[in-house]
Amino acid sequence: MAQERIAVPNIGDSKDVDVVEVLVKVGDRVEREQTLIVLESEKASMDVPASQAGVVKELLIKVGDKASEGTPILVIETEAEGKAAESKKKAPEGQQPSAAEKKPEKKVAAAEKRPAVAKKAAPPKAAKKQASGQSDERVAVPNIGDSKDVDVVEVLVKVGDKIEKEQTLIVLESEKASMDVPAPRAGTVKELLIKQGDKASEGTPILVLESADSASEPEPDSSDDSDSATEESDSDSNEPADEAEATSEEEPKDPSALGRTLPPVPKGPAPSEPAPAPKSLPYASPAIRSFARELGVDLSQVRGTARKGRITKDDVQQYVKQTLREPRGGALATPEAPDIDFSQFGAISVQPLTKIQKLTGRNLHRSWVTIPHVTQFDEADITELEEFRKQIRSEQPELKLTLVTFFMKALVHALRHMPRFNSSLDKTGENLVMKQYFHIGVAVDTPNGLVVPVIRDVDRKGLADLAKELEGLSERARTRKLKPNDLQGASMSISSLGGIGGTAFTPIINPPEVAILGVSRARTAPVYKNGSFVPRLMCPLSLSYDHRVIDGADGARFTSLLGEYLGDIRQLLL
Repeated sequence: MAQERIAVPNIGDSKDVDVVEVLVKVGDRVEREQTLIVLESEKASMDVPASQAGVVKELLIKVGDKASEGTPILVIETEAEGKAAESKKKAPEGQQPSAAEKKPEKKVAAAEKRPAVAKKAAPPKAAKKQASGQSDERVAVPNIGDSKDVDVVEVLVKVGDKIEKEQTLIVLESEKASMDVPAPRAGTVKELLIKQGDKASEGTPILVLESADSASEPEPDSSDDSDSATEESDSDSNEPADEAEATSEEEPKDPSALGRTLPPVPKGPAPSEPAPAPKSLPYASPAIRSFARELGVDLSQVRGTARKGRITKDDVQQYVKQTLREPRGGALATPEAPDIDFSQFGAISVQPLTKIQKLTGRNLHRSWVTIPHVTQFDEADITELEEFRKQIRSEQPELKLTLVTFFMKALVHALRHMPRFNSSLDKTGENLVMKQYFHIGVAVDTPNGLVVPVIRDVDRKGLADLAKELEGLSERARTRKLKPNDLQGASMSISSLGGIGGTAFTPIINPPEVAILGVSRARTAPVYKNGSFVPRLMCPLSLSYDHRVIDGADGARFTSLLGEYLGDIRQLLL
């Protein structure tokens, strides 16, 4: 048996790259091309494969280390008689190269070479035709290194879309890397020439782009294009992209937050409104994506535990274990919906659900079939509260003080007195996690679907501050500028339909919360008080709760307590 030291191969211009994952251990039997470690720079995520098969005898690197070309990874024990003899035929005695020196270039994926490629890549050339100040340009796949016939895993634009320069058009995925292909300039998509599932190589046409020509900016010749592309790449390649808003649909500009590497084209200024779709691709290395495909795991359902939410092999394995533990069949089994041809009854049209609607639908369905819901209905007298609100609105017309703001404060008071409502079941379902914070989620109806942004530390904020923050969050929800952190961590949620109508409804719990408060339209009704009937403004309340955690008696106590706080404005202001 022979022992050989394997080192990091050529990784382009990258140096001192973070080792984010070590996928083997001492004693493991590895195959040729099996991923040993995963490196992550500011611009790329790279798999480093084994140059040959053997048994790991010693690990020379660990997670958190810095690595460059030539950094030793491990010592591998190989069979001396096969591969050593073969290598002697290829080189004179005493001049055999090491395993790390034999094939450095072939082991480097397109993603690993990306920083070097970017320096010499120019924007895709296109044939233009001038017509009334507009030009049609055919955008093609730029230089993607050695990769050929790469899978098109996502098409992020459609005909008629107005796109910005550097906005991602498609996502390519090879065995070693995921790559974004951005637009070389702004314009309008006139024709799509590629679709998901196609194979693409350098020069494959993507779309026809209609862009407005600038009269003040002459078209540079090809040599100037190349030079300016190199200069632009050099100046930008060392600057990581900043993170912006998802989506719900948070859309980070930082490619590492998406689990995709930078495309091998020059980078320009980040677009002010990036396309929402990129966030849909989970952040994982190509090796993990391949592993997940083998198991049939949808990575969008897996929560990454590594830095920046990156999905590791352990995360995938844990997801599979958890899925297998979930009950199947019996009462929880959902019969498959019949495939009905509705066109036989008359004219129809098909409208696809938005991504938010699909995600919300799956989450609500899971909540409904796995949580034993009970809904407690009650009413709260908000006569004095509404009078006070109207008075504040007249004194401060710029302050949009809604009833939801008061309900948030009342909810915090009730949660303090009944902390079981401010809890969550742990993963085993056998322990309660009691929360010491008071964050309230508020359901917001948007053109793309329902989202529930979270207002934090409601107990520490006044009514005016809460009103302003609620207005800002609601606007960001409607314009799809919420970040993932804006949608997480609620103690309990409020769903208010008071501005629309209705007398009562059954809100569905938003896991991992154990309760949700529904509010319907208030109405003036006769109430017997102090020996006579008087008109009072009564607001219907619908409290849904998880019966595994909360008993019916506590549910009734909670709505009664909530009514007391809403009926006495002084308690809310203390």
